[in-house]
This record gives sequence, C-alpha cells and structure tokens, in this order.
Amino acid sequence: MSIAAPPRPRASQPSDGTDGVVVGSRPMRHPDTRSPQVMTRRGWWLVALNFFIPGSAQALAGNKRLGRVGLTATLILWLLVVLTLAVALLWRGLLTILVANVFFLVAVQVVLLAYAVLWLVLTIDTLRLVRLVKLRSAARPAVAAVAILGLVVGSGGATYAAQQLVAPARDLLASIFTNNAPPVPPSNGYYNILLLGADSGLGRDSMRFDSISVVSVNAATGAVHITGIPRDLAFAPFSPGPMHDLYPDGFEGHPSDTCGWGPGINQLTNAAEMCRDDGGKGLYPDAAATSSTPAVEATRDAAEGVMGIEIPYYVFVDMKGFADIVDAVGGVDINVQERLPEGGGPTYEGEPAEDWAIGWIEPGQQHMNGDTAQWYARSRYTTSDWDRMRRQRELQQAILAQANPANVLARFQQIAAAGQDLVKTDIPSALLPFLIDLAVKAKDQPVATLELTPDGAGLNTDEPTADQYAHVRDLIQQALYPPSPSAIPEG
Repeated sequence: MSIAAPPRPRASQPSDGTDGVVVGSRPMRHPDTRSPQVMTRRGWWLVALNFFIPGSAQALAGNKRLGRVGLTATLILWLLVVLTLAVALLWRGLLTILVANVFFLVAVQVVLLAYAVLWLVLTIDTLRLVRLVKLRSAARPAVAAVAILGLVVGSGGATYAAQQLVAPARDLLASIFTNNAPPVPPSNGYYNILLLGADSGLGRDSMRFDSISVVSVNAATGAVHITGIPRDLAFAPFSPGPMHDLYPDGFEGHPSDTCGWGPGINQLTNAAEMCRDDGGKGLYPDAAATSSTPAVEATRDAAEGVMGIEIPYYVFVDMKGFADIVDAVGGVDINVQERLPEGGGPTYEGEPAEDWAIGWIEPGQQHMNGDTAQWYARSRYTTSDWDRMRRQRELQQAILAQANPANVLARFQQIAAAGQDLVKTDIPSALLPFLIDLAVKAKDQPVATLELTPDGAGLNTDEPTADQYAHVRDLIQQALYPPSPSAIPEG
C-alpha cells in the first residue's frame, strides 16, 4: 500500500511555518501581500536598494527595463567618479584641461541633471512598488520619509552639483576668458602677467590704475614673483610700439595741461584713451579683438620698458568689486602695522584725519571683511604710496592663502559670482589649464616680491634716471634667475 506524499505548500502560504516571513521562491517580486510584516521588510529593502544602487529595486521587483536603465546609469556614474579620482592622482594635467573647458562643463552639468531626474523617477516608482498601504501602519510614514530623504540626498546632491558648482564655473570661464587666440609660449621660462587694480565706481570719468604690478610665474616650478610698480612713477620708458614712437623718452617734456595727464604711469588711461579723439583705437587697433583696451596696452608697454621683460597678458581687478571677493573667501587675516583712517580724505589741505575719517582700522592682528580690506588697500592720506603698495601686496597674498581647495569648494558659488564682476583679462582660455596646474604648484611655495620704490630698488620715482632703470632691470633678472649654488664662488 503506497503512502501519498504530503502536499507541497502553495506559493501564497509561508514555507517555514511562521506567519509571513518568506513567500514562494521570489518574495521581492511576488510577496505575500496579506502579510504586513513581509511587506514592511520588503519595503525597507526596496527603499535601501533604491538609495545605494539606484535601479536595483526595479530590477528585483518592478519594471526590468527601467531597472536596467537605472543600473547602467549608476554604473557609468560610479566609473566616471573612479576614473576622475584616478586621473586626479595620476594625470592631474588632463583633469585641469577638462575642468577648464566650457564644453566639458556643460556636458557634466547635463549628465548630472539627467541623473537627478532619473533618480526622481526611480524613487517615485520604488514607492509604487513598496505599496505603502500594505505595510504595517506604524512603518508607513517612516518608509516614505526615508525614501524622500534618500531622494533629497541623491537627486538633490546631483542637482546641487550641477547648478551650484558646475554652472557657476562654466559661467565664470565664459565671462572672463573671452580671448580665443592661441597662447604664446613662456618668455625665458616665465609667464609674466600685468596685474592692474582700479576703481570704476560712480564719479570717475576715467579709470586710472591705482595698483600696478607684474606677476611672474615660473613655467616649470610654479614659483611666483610679484614686482610692484608705483602708480606715480614718472617718465616710464615704453617698449617698442606706438607709445614708444610718440614718446621715446617716456612722458618727459610731454605733459598735457589741457587734458589733465601728467608724467605718472597711472596717467596712461588719459594719454592713450581719454585725450585722443578716437579713444586710442588708432594706437592699438587690435586691443578690442584680444579683450584688451588701449589704456591696458599702453600700461603694458610701460611695464615692459621699466622691467625689461615681455608681458604678454594682463589681469584687471575692479577695486569696486574687491570687497565681494574678500567676503566670498570668508575674509582675510592681516597684521595691521599702523592705524589707518577709512574715508575719502580731507576736504581742505591740512584737515586732521580725525575730522574726516568715517572709521579707523586699528593696529594688530585682524580678520577683515571685504569693506575693511578695501579701505586697508586704498587708504593713503596718512601714509605713503609705498606703504599702500605693501598693504596691497599683503592682501594679495592673504587672499591666495584663503583660496585653499576646501574653502573654494565650500564657497564656490559666491567666489564665482564675485569673480564675474571683478576680473577682466586677455589670457586665452586655452592657457587656463596650464595656469591652474601652476597655481597648484605655487600654493606650496612662498611668494617673492620686489617693490620699485626708493627703498626697494633705489628708484627716484619723481625723476628717475636711465641708470636707475638699468639697475631695476638688473634686479629683475637677479630675482627671476638667481644663480645656482654651484655658480656662486666660494669665499
């Protein structure tokens, strides 16, 4: 007599004798919907999978085609992240080339936004698969809240990166680096850049450069040397070009009483633009096409004549927006050496600073906001121009010190917004990746400086002689090309 085998449990019944733990052979896709415990556990799993591996919830329990799309996009994004980290460690030059390319940044922004939208779709579909009404009542709000939190972290993070990091970087590059000409090679191993500061605020009919310096960046090591040129330096010689043809001895013997420019180098805006009927276009017809101006070109020719080096590029910093960049980097730390007044200066000769000052910058270590830093750079009525040049150089180095990678990333949107209104340059976009790479190298090195003042270079700024200018050029050569230890004779 045969004994019949016991009946096999049906797929809708628990297989281990407990109430609703494992149902059938595919509990994620075919759960026991009558068991709140099974549905709750399944819901937590689906929400977790959607957050850690977007697309996996659909692959296990929903539309497999949508799941494949999500998993493929997630895999590609992870691979891109890993590849980016590897390139940053092993081939940093390639990464700087990419991040300095506007079209690459547009592509990154599109990819991030597309992935954010896909994550939103996957999260909504995951909540559909969870079937909240089948969960234990106490777990329903928690599962929904965690799913939404994951959406905010994941999709929101991708959207934030696209809109708050990539988009400002793209806009910044597009607005500042408008020169598409091919870059010139370094001059004798250096990229020399004319750095100009001026205030374009209301009440100024011309923009005379209040701060003039030349930044020399070693093309191999990234070492930085800054040469400060006094804004009132008289009779500066010009390098070969249209200004040299007009004024072979600088402005000596050629001051204009009618137009209002004198012998100082900061008067070049008037001499090259304001005092000319064509605004200087006849002198420098190609200036506008290379994102420059006749005043900048004339100042560049004067700086080259003074220093005896080639200066192919310039960067202009608007002092009216200078405060914004200081605030954007979180302020700067400065050790103030003397008490300085804030304000527009005396209304009559000999008026005490206490009568016209709207505030004071006190001596000692200070953390300055943008407004205070701007007054620190501009104050000149109680100190000399040489002191002001020193303070401006201190601020330049303080801003560089604050611009570390972590600080820039945390405040990138503010820095990018300030930069669009602050900076103009003719540096071509093609050169930017190389300069970024040099800037990274420069962060680990001290910045050397030389002020072309009576104390710093023995230069009589009111009546400089040819011998003094020759001495300045010798100092520049010694600063940029110091003798190697082996070349220095013993004893």
